[in-house]
Amino acid sequence: MVNIIPFFVIIPLGTAFLISLLGKYVRHFAGIAISLSSAVVLALSISCAVYLSSTADKILVYKIGGWVPPFGISLVLDGLSIFMLVMVSLVSFFVAVYSLSYMERYTDKPKFFTLFSLMVCGMNGIIITGDLFNLFVFLEIASIASYALVAFGTEAEELEASFKYAIMGSVASCFIFIGIAFLYGFTSTLNMADIARVLSVKHSSYVLPFVGTLFLMGFGLKAALVPFHAWLADAHPSAPASISAMLSGILIKTLGVYALIRVFFSIIGSTQAYLSVLMFLGTASLLVAVILALSQWDLKRLLAYHSISQIGYVVLGIGLGTPLGILGGLFHLFNHSIFKSLLFLNSGAIDYCLGTRDLKETSGLAKIMPVTAKTNLIASMSIAGIPPFNGFFSKLIIIFACIQSGHLGYGLCAVIGSILTLASFMKVQKYAFLGRLKDKFKNIKEVPAAMRLSMLALAFICVFGGIMLLMPFRVFLDDAVQAVLRGTHYSSVVFEAVGK
Repeated sequence: MVNIIPFFVIIPLGTAFLISLLGKYVRHFAGIAISLSSAVVLALSISCAVYLSSTADKILVYKIGGWVPPFGISLVLDGLSIFMLVMVSLVSFFVAVYSLSYMERYTDKPKFFTLFSLMVCGMNGIIITGDLFNLFVFLEIASIASYALVAFGTEAEELEASFKYAIMGSVASCFIFIGIAFLYGFTSTLNMADIARVLSVKHSSYVLPFVGTLFLMGFGLKAALVPFHAWLADAHPSAPASISAMLSGILIKTLGVYALIRVFFSIIGSTQAYLSVLMFLGTASLLVAVILALSQWDLKRLLAYHSISQIGYVVLGIGLGTPLGILGGLFHLFNHSIFKSLLFLNSGAIDYCLGTRDLKETSGLAKIMPVTAKTNLIASMSIAGIPPFNGFFSKLIIIFACIQSGHLGYGLCAVIGSILTLASFMKVQKYAFLGRLKDKFKNIKEVPAAMRLSMLALAFICVFGGIMLLMPFRVFLDDAVQAVLRGTHYSSVVFEAVGK
């Protein structure tokens, strides 16, 4: 199974190359290639998750070129990384299927799927790499592909949003790169496990706080946490709906939240000061963003603000630093990737059929778009934390974790945020799907089968996602939680795996 690890990068990278080479000349090649590669990567990630859950070590290390870390580059698969891989591959597969029909309205599907595959390659690379500089390289691959995809429609609004996104993303990358440079200068190594090993015996009262601040700003920008969130509200509405689903569903989680967790828990070490900052930023994000969302009439812009808000829940749970808090944070990370991707696909379906996403222009769509209406209702109830949908369980765990750790104020803020989220999505249901159907929309039909299939599959996960808290599915979550709680012992576990 160790030899499978590089294929999480090789398959999407090879797919991007083949589509760019043959997509123009072979009809339907791009769609077939992206569907097959996404399905294969999903199957590999699930098989690795099953295998890893049955092993005692809960970790796999691939040595590139046979060079042993820290002298060579390694790829590491532990409970947290396989959790993220399954999440990324699951969402990217359904978005790829959705895009087969949705992207017909755009002119160049091969270029779109090339960039799409490169973005997946970058995200997978971030997740499996055991080298800090390679994490930066893969982060740039995913970021540059996403900049281009946001501007894919080439309209003035899209180009402006992409430019703003690229500028803010470049600032974040600079913070991250400078942090890596200082850390390398202090530890003389770029291997994550080796950095953690060096920092366990070598301390500095100046370097580590400075590096931690740089990483917090850099990855905080990538995750769009308040107050680093300004770019997201423009980038997400401007991108094609399938890319909005990828950006909100998995990109900001991989480039931002996962990288934050890996750096602060596995490498630098999670001090109470860092955790307090994460809790504060998470709470500020979930409240500020949901208040901003309430006044929005552009459906995709409303959803973009809710992305910031829901990431706040994740960061609050992780910032608590307790087993229950981390469980809730990671579970909500997975749940949000499902229901927010579904919501953006729903918004794409409305725009695809009506040519507008302005809630003031729509009403009564449940009569002519029943699949979109029903799946949107399921996703709306899930994001608002209504039982028995998956979002209810993860939010409840985060609130209980706040109470358990004595942070009653943060728990109250989480409840208020959830109530405001429900109010926001009741507004969406009222203005988009209920009421009288306007005469100009009476001849509108439901979206094509590929788009309906993806929306129904994600809605199914929203309904039954709560079973992940039951055995044997709970092992998948527990392994990820244990990988985070392991902290800087990550280094000893990696080196033990290398030595076997």
